[in-house]
Amino acid sequence: MSSARGFLGGYFCLASRAAGRRSPLLCQRAAGASSALPGLPLLGGARRRLLALRGLSPGAAVAGAGPCAPRRRGCGGLEAAGGGFRPSRVAVVVKTTRYEFEQQRYRYAGLSEEDLKQLLALKGSNYAGLLERHRIHTKNVEHVVDSLRNEKIEVRLVKRREYNEETVRWADAVISAGGDGTMLLAASKVFDKFKPVIGVNTDPERSEGHLCLPVRYTHSFPEALQKLYRGEFRWQWRQRIRLYLEGTGINPTPVDLHEQQLSQEQHSRAHISERFQDQRSDISGPHLLPVRALNEVFIGESLSSRASYYEISVDDGPWEKQKSSGLNVCTGTGSKAWSYNINKVAHQAVEDILKIAKKHGSLTMPLNTELVQKVTNDYNESLLYSPEEPKMFFSIREPIVNRVFSSSRQRGFSSKVCVRSRCWDACMVVDGGTSFEFNDGAIASIMIDTEDALCTVLLEE
Repeated sequence: MSSARGFLGGYFCLASRAAGRRSPLLCQRAAGASSALPGLPLLGGARRRLLALRGLSPGAAVAGAGPCAPRRRGCGGLEAAGGGFRPSRVAVVVKTTRYEFEQQRYRYAGLSEEDLKQLLALKGSNYAGLLERHRIHTKNVEHVVDSLRNEKIEVRLVKRREYNEETVRWADAVISAGGDGTMLLAASKVFDKFKPVIGVNTDPERSEGHLCLPVRYTHSFPEALQKLYRGEFRWQWRQRIRLYLEGTGINPTPVDLHEQQLSQEQHSRAHISERFQDQRSDISGPHLLPVRALNEVFIGESLSSRASYYEISVDDGPWEKQKSSGLNVCTGTGSKAWSYNINKVAHQAVEDILKIAKKHGSLTMPLNTELVQKVTNDYNESLLYSPEEPKMFFSIREPIVNRVFSSSRQRGFSSKVCVRSRCWDACMVVDGGTSFEFNDGAIASIMIDTEDALCTVLLEE
């Protein structure tokens, strides 16, 4: 039923463009909070002064400027418009394959390779298949690394656990070798707007790789390097979401969901253990979290069968009490991911709605498969927007509407979303990999600042 309601109101919601309003108090206090967090970029006037010293205006790196000219950073950094990009040092972030994951997961038991093979068979997994995908990935990673070193580029190969802020500072560029998940991981540590992050899909048959270079460059990476040198590409500034957390008894310590999965620890217990290691913060003012969301932010109860209870304000509008299956706020990059699958309508639903419209005499044109498919495609495509647009798209999943709870807008564009938790055991998850405790009394302010944009590369097929 929610899909049908969403379809009927969807065109009107998606056509609206929310006015960009921001709380002066929040911005003023959050700027002070951010200065205490190591590794975060300079904001506001400090960034403008830094750009001025380099002979650039603040607008020089605005999203959507085509082949941008952000600044020069020497032989290993970004070059001016019309020039190429030739890094001296590159960090290659390598994904953990399913084969490696299973090895790490059961290493505490001291299993031999044969034991692991039998255990995977009992779980219905194909050991030979996992090993083959691992070998394909490894071969493609070697191809990328060898290509870089053949160009006299210094390479640092790192796995998830080894990837940190020091590695990012060392590198002129970061390459993610894996799929979209690895790209999200690589981007998560990069706060410098002018440090490129480039994705290479190392297993195109099993990974979609929306955020990666076209598949052809997986096997011909030297060609991609030559295009970078010659300037035959475009910088793409993917907007990201920043988060402020405030309220009583907040816990700004993140939990790495990948590490939690390896430890086989329940999500709620992971937060409890983190809470004892780092005492709960008594900060009541906005606290800028040390993460940026490239895809989306999800807020909801950890137990999916439990309704999430919260209050929400969109673009500084009135607060509204809601119960639902959670809230998703995405960027243009994330509009192709989870958000799209939450909101898209199926061919069958569209056909059923058009039949009802025809029955009531509201539809005079012939109802056929071509019309149904066209309406379906038009609606679903309206859910997508450019990664460079500095706006967000929020979605309320399966809202409960009755005399107590309402949902005046189930989805729509916005520049700011504030959520006050009334949940029991909830979390705020960034890009599916980093989780923050978000229980009763916590308030999150979700917004986009163009200073947080991620520098990526667009190469032609």
